[in-house]
Amino acid sequence: MDFHTIIHTILTNWKRILSVTILSTIILFLIFLFVYPVTYSSVATVLPPEKNTSLIGMSSILSQQNMTSLLSPSLSNASSQLYAEILRSRTAALYVIKKLNIQDEYDEKDINTAAIKLSNNLNVELTKEGLIKISVDYSSKLFPLLTDNLSNRRNTSALLTNTFIEALDKINREKIATRSKKARLFLETQIVQTKMDLDSLENELQIFQKKNKTLSLPDQLKASIESATKLKSEIAQLEIELGLMKYNIQPDDKIYQSLIKRIDQLKQQYSKIESESNDYLLAFEKVPAVAKELTSLLREVKIQNEVYIFLQQQYYKEKIEENRDLPTVEVLDPAIPPNRPVSPRLFFSTFLGGIFAFLTMSIISIYKVKINLKDN
Repeated sequence: MDFHTIIHTILTNWKRILSVTILSTIILFLIFLFVYPVTYSSVATVLPPEKNTSLIGMSSILSQQNMTSLLSPSLSNASSQLYAEILRSRTAALYVIKKLNIQDEYDEKDINTAAIKLSNNLNVELTKEGLIKISVDYSSKLFPLLTDNLSNRRNTSALLTNTFIEALDKINREKIATRSKKARLFLETQIVQTKMDLDSLENELQIFQKKNKTLSLPDQLKASIESATKLKSEIAQLEIELGLMKYNIQPDDKIYQSLIKRIDQLKQQYSKIESESNDYLLAFEKVPAVAKELTSLLREVKIQNEVYIFLQQQYYKEKIEENRDLPTVEVLDPAIPPNRPVSPRLFFSTFLGGIFAFLTMSIISIYKVKINLKDN
């Protein structure tokens, strides 16, 4: 059939085509209005998680941050993508279902299956700026105008979205608290061991001073001890950091490798102080035997003191982090009840349905004419 025949066929049967199209459009309109479930969706916007400053000076990081920030860089430097995956997790969906008691809404006896259905209705969008847009599609039952309360549906759609954000914050805080607890337990063992070492060194120093009747050292030697103490205590602190980090990150991690390089550099500097002299520091190997042993004991005592103070500071920081109950998620725009449903789009869907009915009737009419032409 050529184009003119097709146009002629449509014009010949226009009354039947038009009447079926109008009837179909009216039926679709009534179905969408009275029968089809109404779906509401309320959008909330969450700010991206803040990122910590990159590794510039390890000693400044140690003095200003708690160990959780290095123990769990994937959490403290969490990306928006990590937030999105937490929101899509079964744990988040289970929290929402239990908090709002909506398991019956998904007609499931198994709460895990209901959680999967709820997660499928969750929409998470990441913008190029890193913002996280969250919404949950919440649908009514059939015949919504007759059997459902659409006002409650609107309010619940906003409540679902906000509760997902609450779930994100709760999961985030639990992970931080768990990691802080691990750090605290590690620090507790280090504190006990360091305290034992410190007590032993102090007793040894006291016995040595009584035995050799030595109480003080020349100022030049004191300067060497102070410098060595500072280097050795920083080495000890960095080694503690490595002990915390090696169970939580890969060996090729940049922060981990930077710590190792920093420790090597400090050890080289410490080795120079022990064996070499310079303009203002006295090399330990040039000190007389008694003074050298006293120097060594005083140095070790001061080092253990520095390490013990450092461990105590970090211990209480982690204890506070473990027990604090502050929000970790910043909400830019909370979800509010929507004015209009996202589905169905009544007039648009009806219009598309009418066009589909028109094309279908036109194709049927053309097909009948084509069959008749073949028969003739």
